[in-house]
Order: sequence, then C-alpha cells, then structure tokens
Amino acid sequence: MKYGFVTVAAAVPTVALADCAANAEAVISLAKRADGEKAALVVFPELTLTGYTCGDLFLQEHLLRSALDALDEVRRASFNLSCAIAVGLPLRHEGRLYNCAAVVHQGKIAGIVPKSHIPNYGEFYELRHFSPAPERGGEIEICGQAAPFGADLVFSSSIDPLFTFGLEICEDLWVPSSPSQRLAAEGALIIGNLSAGTETIGKAEYRRSLISMQSAKNLCAYIYSGAGEGESTTDAVFSGHSMIAENGGIMAERQPFGSESLITYQLDLERLAYERRRMNTFSPSADGRKITLPIYAENNRITRYVDPDPFVPSDSGKRAERCAAILDMQSAGLRRRLAHIHADNAVIGISGGLDSTLALIVTCRAFDSLGLDRKGITAVTMPCFGTTDRTKNNAVALCRELGVSLREVNISRAVTVHFEDIGQPMERRDVTFENGQARERTQVLMDVANQNGGIVIGTGDLSELALGWATYNGDHMSMYGVNASIPKTLVRHLVAYTAEESGEGRLRDVLLDILDTPVSPELLPPEDGNISQKTEDLVGPYRLHDFFLFNMLRCGYSPSKIFALAKKAFKDVYEDKYILHWLKVFVRRFFNQQFKRSCLPDGPKVGSVTLSPRGDWRMPSDALSASWLRELEEL
Repeated sequence: MKYGFVTVAAAVPTVALADCAANAEAVISLAKRADGEKAALVVFPELTLTGYTCGDLFLQEHLLRSALDALDEVRRASFNLSCAIAVGLPLRHEGRLYNCAAVVHQGKIAGIVPKSHIPNYGEFYELRHFSPAPERGGEIEICGQAAPFGADLVFSSSIDPLFTFGLEICEDLWVPSSPSQRLAAEGALIIGNLSAGTETIGKAEYRRSLISMQSAKNLCAYIYSGAGEGESTTDAVFSGHSMIAENGGIMAERQPFGSESLITYQLDLERLAYERRRMNTFSPSADGRKITLPIYAENNRITRYVDPDPFVPSDSGKRAERCAAILDMQSAGLRRRLAHIHADNAVIGISGGLDSTLALIVTCRAFDSLGLDRKGITAVTMPCFGTTDRTKNNAVALCRELGVSLREVNISRAVTVHFEDIGQPMERRDVTFENGQARERTQVLMDVANQNGGIVIGTGDLSELALGWATYNGDHMSMYGVNASIPKTLVRHLVAYTAEESGEGRLRDVLLDILDTPVSPELLPPEDGNISQKTEDLVGPYRLHDFFLFNMLRCGYSPSKIFALAKKAFKDVYEDKYILHWLKVFVRRFFNQQFKRSCLPDGPKVGSVTLSPRGDWRMPSDALSASWLRELEEL
C-alpha cells in the first residue's frame, strides 16, 4: 500500500422485516454501489438479513433457513465484487442461537463473528433468543463451507497488509471492556460495528462521543452502521444513524433519520499505524485468529479532505476557543517561570512584527495574572539599517497601548563599530551583515535584563525553528521562549484574536496593521521607505511550510506522501512545481538546521507538534536529508 489510503463504507438498507430474500437484494444492491465507489469494506446493520425487530420469529425454523439462503445469495453475488461485506444474521451453532456478523468476500464466507454482550434491559430482550459468544471460537459449517467462528477474528488483506479489520455488534461497544479493544490490540486498524440501537432524546450525541472516543483510545478507524427504516416501531424507533470515525474524529455521518443509504470515507491507515508505533503504551497482542483475504484495498486517488491549515481550525468558534486556550497556556508557562525565580521584570525585543507582538501580549497576560505592574515589562525597540517607519511606529504604539515600559536603543553605531573591528565592509550585504545585527540585538536585551534584574522573553516561533530561520546565538537565544511551539500560521490568528477581543480602539487598530505588515527580519536597508526583505520570498510561504511540518512530524509521512497531500490541499492555490520546490527547501533546511534546535531555551508546549530537544523531538544534528530528497527527486 503506497500511501495507506483505503475507502470504507457504512450501508443502511431499508429493511423488509422478516423477508430475507428482499433484504438480500437490498444488501447486494448497496454492496455493488460501495464496490463502485472503490470501498474495500462495507458494513451493514445488525441482523441485516432478517431485521432486528423480529422478536420470537427468531426461533422459527423458517426464518433461520431463509436467513441462510439470503446469506448464500449475498455470497454468490460477491463473486463479482472486490469489497468485503459484513452483514448480520441469526445463526444456529452447536445447539445455540447467535446474533452474528458474517464476512463475505468473492464467493467465500471468510468468518462468522457472534455478538459477545447480549442486552436484556430497557427495550432490549435479546437473551430471550440469543446466547453470548462462546469464550473459545471454532469453526462453523455454513453455505457449504467451513468458516472460522468466534469473536476473536481479525481479517486482513494478503495484498495490502495495513488493511486489517475486526467486528463487534451493537452492545459490544457500550460495555466497559469491548471486543474492539482486544481486536485493536491484535492488529485491527479498522473496527466495524453492525448495530441496531434505538433512537431516544440525546442518544445520538452520546453515540457520537462513544464512537469518537473508541476510535481515539484504540487508535483505529470505526465504522458504525445503524438499523433504520423498515424496523418495527411498535415500542421504539430506529434512525439509521451511522458514522465513520478515524482516530477520534467523526469523518463521515448519516444523520439520524437521514435519507442516505450509503456513506463512504477514505481512511489513512498509514497514519493510524504510525500513531500505534509512536505510542509505546499501545500494547499489541498476538492472541487473535488471523484470517487473510486477497483484497486489493489500496486507493491512492486521494478523495478525503486534506486540510491546508492543519494547525488552524477552520470553524471560527473553535478557532477562537483554541486561541484563548493557547494564550492561557503560554502565559501560564511564563507565569510559573517568573514566580519561580522571583522576577518582576521581563525584557522583550519589540520589532512591530507578529512574533514579538504575540510574545508581548503573552507577557502582559502573565504579569496581570501575577498582579505585577506592566511597567515591569521593558520592551526594547532597536532600530538599525533595515528598520522602517511603519514597524517602528507600530512597535511604539503597541507598547503605549499595552502600558509597558518602552526603551529605544539604536544599534546602528554599535554594529558599524563591530564591523570595523572584524573587517566587514558595510557594502557587503551578506549573512554576516544580517546576523551581526541580530546578535547585537540579543546582546542588548541580555544586558538590559541584567540591569533590570529580569529575564529575556524569546519571540521566535515553531515555523522559524523548523526552517532554522533564526540567527544562532542571536534571536535564537532567550531565557524563556513563549512562542516556541506556535507555528507561524497560528501566530497570525492569535494576534487577530487579541485584536478582536480588545474591542474598538487604538490597540485593535495597531494590531490589525501589524497583521497587514509583510513578515520580515528587516536586516537589509529599506527601498523607498518600504520593507525590502520579505521572509516568504526567501524561504517560501509559511502556509506551505506549516503544512509540511505538521504532516512530517505529527503524521510521520514520507516526502512523496506529503507532496501528494499538498497537491490535493493546495490545488487551487499553488502549482505542483512550486509546492515541490518549497518541499525540497523545507526538507533540506529541516535537517541542516537541527543544531539550532538542540540547544533551545525553555518554552511551553501548547500543541502536538514541538521541536524541544527535551520534549518531543530528538534528532542528531548530523542526520542527512539525502534519502528524503532522493525520494522527491524521483517524483
């Protein structure tokens, strides 16, 4: 499987209660539709071939035989289909009656999974008819074949090994220790649930939460197919509520009483497998029985939604909630550090750019929570050769509106003298010309912090750390880096959130103008008074780099898969060649600049992607990017 993508489906046929032949036709019709949509697995509701609400008819010989005949019809129809079909029916075995899921694939009954937990409360009285799954599985003769029987079956593809699934039935999900927990430990990356839960007020939301959490804690995909139209409504109603979840997120859903008969979603099994490898508390087991099927599950045409901004929620309400939470975490980290060292003074370099603005906002929040006077925050503006009036004026206005102390130290003379000392011609606009200014600024901040008995607050963000876009022992260094795990795309939204929360006034106006200012280190002289050095012209769009960063670190994807996803995410924004160019730049810089990350200052982790050498990211500074780049060259 090249990228680990596989399409799955949940099907909700209209049930013809106790008419197994009609139900078989409905199953076959939906299975053909799912197969046409490249689904490798389609899951039907509980007791699909009879209907769930047959009552004492389940004890009738005729109904049980009819269900077997219907299963055989489905089996014969499956000869011409590629997908595996999970369908429900009542089955006799060794003198008992079981509520079962049958897995059918290309003319074969691959396995029979009986329901483990039989509800007998409320409107449910299944123990009147069905027995729970036996502790030990075995075999069953069915449709002229011998098939594995038991709740311990894990099905997998002999062609695409990542495609592994197990099944549980309705109530099995609702108990403290569900079969899916064991099946996931035994290797199933997908869990199918054939269900017939009734609908009551509030149950749909509870069901969503349950399925979401089950897929999250088991690091799996979860396909839930609920019984719907056609079931008896004598004492309850069935809504056909169905969902496909992946690692905690509901990715596709048939709403209760919806009209869809089939929902599909393309899963990323490679991501799930990576999560299981990454989390050493996920304990695999080899106890389950493995059933291999010749299923070609791979579906490399990306049909799933790919978020171009994985660090930033697209929903405005959720985005505001996240911004508020992040600001709380940043300020809490700094508050603890200030309290620990009994500091009532902080020094921060303020440039009129996004990063230093966010760092200053966080520092003000920390001081406020400690009951400290904001005048104890010394914001230092350090104009030099590349400083423009716009950024300087915004820095001054921001400090005034926030009520912090402002100090200006023009470093032009000091840098000029330093260049004379080392023999650096002023007209040579090279890396020494740029980094000399950055290091001088850090020296000023450190010395002012010594004067005031305070600490230097770092302003660099996660995206800059990933690219190594920081001057070693310059802006790279501080005593506490509050933005260390905030990607650039999110920095912008945090500042925008603060602007909106501040209400109408001068502070909001200043913050909005800062947001509108091009990102720049301002280390080269301006042209006609405007910024001449735009960061994204030099290292590429931060939106792309944050996408690369998330998918490489958080998801563990290969370079070629990241490129494939980026093409999907940015198909209407950037050309493929443009994306590939900056992906190569990202990979090269990420590897080559690790030495800067190996000695980072302390800073709070606020998201799932960080580069702290003491926390989430351990990488040798001598690691080579050659293999990653070769994969991209081969594209």
